[in-house]
Order: sequence, then structure tokens, then C-alpha cells
Amino acid sequence: MILPELRLLEAAIAVAQDLNFSRAAVRLHIDQSTVTKRINALESQLGFKLFERNHQSVELTEPGRRFVEEAQEAVMHMERAVSSANAAFRGAEETLNIGATAATDPFLVSTLMAVRVPLYPRLKLKLTSDYPGELVHDLIAGTLDLAVVTDVQENPKLSCLALAKSPYFVAMMADDHLAGKKEIRMKDLDKRNWALLSRRVSPYSHEMIQMAASEAGVKASDVHHVMTAEQAMSMIFLHDSVALLDRVGAWRIAQNGITMRPLAESNLHFSTELAVCSDNKNRIVKEFVKAAGRKLDTLRRPVQQRLNLTA
Repeated sequence: MILPELRLLEAAIAVAQDLNFSRAAVRLHIDQSTVTKRINALESQLGFKLFERNHQSVELTEPGRRFVEEAQEAVMHMERAVSSANAAFRGAEETLNIGATAATDPFLVSTLMAVRVPLYPRLKLKLTSDYPGELVHDLIAGTLDLAVVTDVQENPKLSCLALAKSPYFVAMMADDHLAGKKEIRMKDLDKRNWALLSRRVSPYSHEMIQMAASEAGVKASDVHHVMTAEQAMSMIFLHDSVALLDRVGAWRIAQNGITMRPLAESNLHFSTELAVCSDNKNRIVKEFVKAAGRKLDTLRRPVQQRLNLTA
């Protein structure tokens, strides 16, 4: 059996993620006709269709869904193999690559970047900022050693150390009638214009907020999907919206006539965790997690272990 080339797998994964050939082409930095040729070549090689497509829509077939799930694993393992080999070649075993999202508390990031590991006094730390989904991908692929992730869905491939937990916050105009409340309930947001961080920026949070609203029988008049807290601020000014944000983002825009209140919903909270790949055997990573836990403990930050990282 001849195995498909990596570029064909990547094309299938990109199309499956977007269910759109044009967006997949942008993601892969190639033209749409090349994506189409690669999918056709892959389907011809496999002997079955991965996608049902017409001029209006693209859908995964059941064989296609199963194939793409396994293909994602194969590509991640290949990326991890290359990353590990490159690190060994460069002698980079004493460099830790740490990821963080833009929503991560800057104090928390600076605290982690200041962690020193006694057994590795020359250890170097390199920081990468990215979206939650990309950070999880890079952890599993091995291009990141650790990541500070915010509101990422529980994943059996990750081991996580809880660092902080806070409610969501609602940002609004200071003269909004909701500003008179000490805390906001979901029902208070019914029939209002909302500004939400987009699925790409915060996929799990986006889903949980929508689910909580549905359970409470609450429906927004309109929803503006934004990439940053600053874009949410524009929606507040222009459309009298309320913005549902993490604490860091809400604090950042709470000025010049905008205020913020906590969203008091027991099933909604914004969690920050230090995550590593579950099968990571790197001793330096384990020692760093121990040192980070001790440092955060001394600062009286909430640290609670969910999965065993320090064994």
C-alpha cells in the first residue's frame, strides 16, 4: 500500500477545518486550484470520496471524517518528530518553548518567564503568543513544551495545572442601566447587542457562553464577533453593545466611559492552566512545572493540580 504524501494530508485537513476550498487555500498559502488538484489526487489514491461538494457547500463524508481524524494525528506526529530531531541537532535541550494566549494575565506570564529551575541554571525560556487552538496543536505536535492556555476544552492528550479562575466580565457604557448592578446575570443580557470573541480566538468560551444563554432562554438581538477587546470596545460605542470578555480584556477597555461588572453564572468561569503534552517525558519540563508551582504558591496565587505533572 502506498501512503499519501504529507501535502495531500494537509490539504484534506485544511478543507475539513473550513469546509471551504478558498479558505483552505489561504490557510495553506497556495491557490484554490492546487487545493482541488490535491484533494482529487488523494481521493483517487484512496479510492473513495472524502468530501461531497457542489457550488454552494462542502461536506465531509463519513469515510472522510474518519480519515481526517487519523490524518491530523499523523501530521502532528510528523511535526513533532521533526521538531524533536531539530532540537537535538541544535543542542537546544536546555531551551523551553512556552506559549500563551493574548487573554493571559500579563502578571502571570511575566511570573512564569521569571521562574528559575535550580537543576538547570542556564535554562532559556522562549515565549510564543497564539490562539488557544494553535497552542494546543503545537503542544501535541511538540513545537511547544508548555503553554498557558485559557478556557481550553479538556483534552486527554494534555496534562494541566490550574493557575487561576475568574468569572467572565460584562463591559458596557458607564451610563448603561446595567452599570447600576454589582453583578450581571445572563437574563439581564436578553435582547441586547452582544460583542463576543470569535470562535477562533476563544472557541470553548464562545461555545459555553452560547450554551449558557440557550439554557437561560436568553437571546441576543445581534452578535458581533470580534478578535480583540479593543474591537469589542468599538461595538460598545457604535452599537450600544455589551461585551462578554475575560477579566484582562475587560480591564483593558474599562476607561473613557466604559465600565465592567462580573457575570455571575455558576456554570461560567474563565480558567487559566499551564498545559503540557500528556506523554511529554522531558525531565526539564517536569522540573519547570514544579518550580512554577512553588513560585506561584509563594505569591498566593491559586494553584490546583488537576492531572499529575510533577511525578
